[in-house]
Amino acid sequence: METQTPTLSSVAVRTLPTREHRVRRAARWTAVGPYVLGVAGILAALIAWELFSAFGPVSQHHLPPPTVVIPTFLTNFTFTQFWLTIGQTMWAWFLGLTIATLGGLAVGLLIGSSSFLRAATHTTVEFLRPIPAVGLIPLAALLFGPRIGAELLIVVYGCFWIVMIQVMYGITDIDKVANDTVRTLRMTWLQRVRHLVLPTLLPYLMTGIRLAATVALILAISSELIVGTPGIGRAVAQAQLNDNPSAMIALILTSGLLGILVNLIFRFIERKVLFWHSSVRSEVAA
Repeated sequence: METQTPTLSSVAVRTLPTREHRVRRAARWTAVGPYVLGVAGILAALIAWELFSAFGPVSQHHLPPPTVVIPTFLTNFTFTQFWLTIGQTMWAWFLGLTIATLGGLAVGLLIGSSSFLRAATHTTVEFLRPIPAVGLIPLAALLFGPRIGAELLIVVYGCFWIVMIQVMYGITDIDKVANDTVRTLRMTWLQRVRHLVLPTLLPYLMTGIRLAATVALILAISSELIVGTPGIGRAVAQAQLNDNPSAMIALILTSGLLGILVNLIFRFIERKVLFWHSSVRSEVAA
């Protein structure tokens, strides 16, 4: 009786579904894996927080567990004053970011377009840029008191340099060969801006605005916390003075959630604006 040996084609047919299954499973994990890991990380952090609050060296009154803080965090969304507080912070954030972006764009274009101005202002820029914006809080409090002007001074100063430096980098990164080609073709100023300056500058500008947006929120809440301008920061300080740690931590979690939302929104805008850029195309392909 002859024994039939499997041929190469039959082996390939039997192994093909297994390979397809592995590919599909890898694709599914690539799609949902980051979300699963993110949720798992949040749950692990909440469990660690709960255990530390129950058995750690800190009193539960000063560090309430998440089972106490999260209900307070969710209840805040039903209060009108809570939304007004968020609106005050986000209004100062928006004004400060807008002023810093327009100012940084104008000054960056002016200085970056001139080698003479870059050399003349290099020392001044390098001296002023490292000064932390929070160091201006006492000056802002003296000039404006607990009003939005103090908050804007701090936000604009901290974000202006981020945008300006990115714009200067973008201007100096313009390809010299492309610049000579534009001059040879005798393009108008508007054509030069559209076809040469803007495509080179835009990725730097969008990165600067995205970074400045997060920094602006941090500075806005910090100035509210110290100076006392209306917003989330002042609400956190009031909760501390009223000896209400659960409300204080709930507001801190709210500020963190706002930071995540701001970053996600600006990353979405950046991908839409720079859909033609190689970095965005490679990110989408990955």
